[in-house]
Amino acid sequence: MISRRALETATAVLTGSFGLAVIVSSLDNGIGWGSDGVDAGTFPFITGVIILAGSLYNLLRGLSGIGVAISRTDLRRIAGLFVPAAMFVGAIPFAGMYLASAGYIFGVLALPKHRSLPRALIIALATPLALYIVFERMFQVSLPHGGLAAALGY
Repeated sequence: MISRRALETATAVLTGSFGLAVIVSSLDNGIGWGSDGVDAGTFPFITGVIILAGSLYNLLRGLSGIGVAISRTDLRRIAGLFVPAAMFVGAIPFAGMYLASAGYIFGVLALPKHRSLPRALIIALATPLALYIVFERMFQVSLPHGGLAAALGY
């Protein structure tokens, strides 16, 4: 269970770090007025200050918040979306886009029992076929074939 305070604090720290990085990098480009107008880092600096100020405000509001932001049920649902997507992205370099997408679609449809196995299998086979037709044939853009295809000579 993740508390609202922890979630708000983590988000504020992440966005604040981004704002601080923008500020520091804009200082290298110079802020203020130069001989030919506004220096290159002025607008990124202002943007970074706004992001940092908003993050500090959210941090203060988040520290005062009490309650549960994500329950165990919500966390399980999020993991049900994130874990297969992460496995899909991780499988692309090895299996290629087509085989990985077939496995992803089949896993998302069949494992949580959203669809029957035959229907999930048909959809899982139709997806890489549609990807191949659209990208490889119509747009002539090659999607990643992966190490397995390279090992098989494709």
